[in-house]
Amino acid sequence: MRTAPDRELAIKSAPISVDYAARNARSGFVPDLDRLADRKLAGVVADGGRLRALVLELWQRTRMDWGFVTDRLAQTFRKESWIGAHERRFVSETLYGMVRHLRRVDLALERGRRVKKPPRDLERLLAVLVLEKLIDPARAAQVDSELDWTAVAGVDAAIAAERRTDKRIALAHSLPDWLATRLVADWGDEADALAASLNERAPMTVRANTLVVARDALAAELAKENLSTAPGRWSDTALVVTSRTNLFASAAFKRGAMEAQDEGSQLLAELAVPGKLIVDYCAGAGGKTLAIAARLANRGRIVATDIDTGKLEELRRRARRAGVSNMQAMTVNDRQLDALHGRADVVFVDAPCSGIGALRRNPEARWRLRETDIAGFAAKQREIMAAAMQLAAPGARIVYATCSLLSEENERVAESLAADPVALSDVLGAQRAEALGRSGAFTVTPHRHGTDGFFARVLVKR
Repeated sequence: MRTAPDRELAIKSAPISVDYAARNARSGFVPDLDRLADRKLAGVVADGGRLRALVLELWQRTRMDWGFVTDRLAQTFRKESWIGAHERRFVSETLYGMVRHLRRVDLALERGRRVKKPPRDLERLLAVLVLEKLIDPARAAQVDSELDWTAVAGVDAAIAAERRTDKRIALAHSLPDWLATRLVADWGDEADALAASLNERAPMTVRANTLVVARDALAAELAKENLSTAPGRWSDTALVVTSRTNLFASAAFKRGAMEAQDEGSQLLAELAVPGKLIVDYCAGAGGKTLAIAARLANRGRIVATDIDTGKLEELRRRARRAGVSNMQAMTVNDRQLDALHGRADVVFVDAPCSGIGALRRNPEARWRLRETDIAGFAAKQREIMAAAMQLAAPGARIVYATCSLLSEENERVAESLAADPVALSDVLGAQRAEALGRSGAFTVTPHRHGTDGFFARVLVKR
């Protein structure tokens, strides 16, 4: 039996009726039904009750250690079976919004406060709803009358007046000062657009597993399951899923016809082929390994290595589902790897890094990272590359890749290696190299390409 708060939530968050949508469509106005439903749920949160308590609990747990938001949400949704599908989406987006806009929110609250004091979590939640225009300032004032909510809503105009570029970017896009300063130093006039794009919601992109199905055929199959898709702009295996649904429950996913994978990540696999013996040195759970295998059409041999045995076991499971037969997984300490020294045609290394290019998916990382971490990542990357390059034959292709967008982890590491650069046009062709390159290196970003941020330098071993 539902409690009174449960019944109230069900009434206030009920889907917008089809008749309502049809009437508006006939009048020439097509409403955003998700937006309308979000406003209803925002009203429920403003009123208090279980949904507000849930969001605040998730926020407090996330802030304890800035752990992965996705893990926090998954744990909560497994436990709280009373939350419906639309409520889950709303809770997820609200929590992500609080993480993504923390500095902007705190500045907004500072502007609206009559007496200086630290922001409370409920104030932060209300501020996010106001800034996202899900509730108006007057509604927020009914919940908390101590703040000038009109001043809170006007924070962006105050940020725009900031003269220092790095400070303005840090406040507008809620980045640590050090990260905004580095983006300005490394990206110049593009820094603001890049920072803004890193704060956006990432699209759901899948890779058509060409060992099983062609991309167009996969799109047609998904359409029969009422899943709308659009072809990726850059990779011939990418499909952007535009429907909001549980993709992993689809028949296509279960039979191995696709994998969830950012389009930029799919493009990296192109840099590693062709080759008779390819080593994916930091394979992890193997998203790029599987993409390479599909590019090779199961020909040749791929050796996937990592230090994490759990991830390698996950890779083996995924490979079986995907129909990959030319891959062998082993730890970096496996003695079998010794036999490959000096033999690999291609050594592909997607090195551990700061993950700045993936902030759309892991926005909490910005609050976990410290500037001193970057030098540590760069030192580890050089160490990893020194070991990986021992597996390469003379004249072999080396691909050094990261999901960072900072020069200290990217160009500076690549320049320190005992290998010579290969023209990107020799790998991707002149037209694609121009579109996907920056200063001779493969570089894709959310503001230019709509992908996560990735860097790669193709080299040849001396």
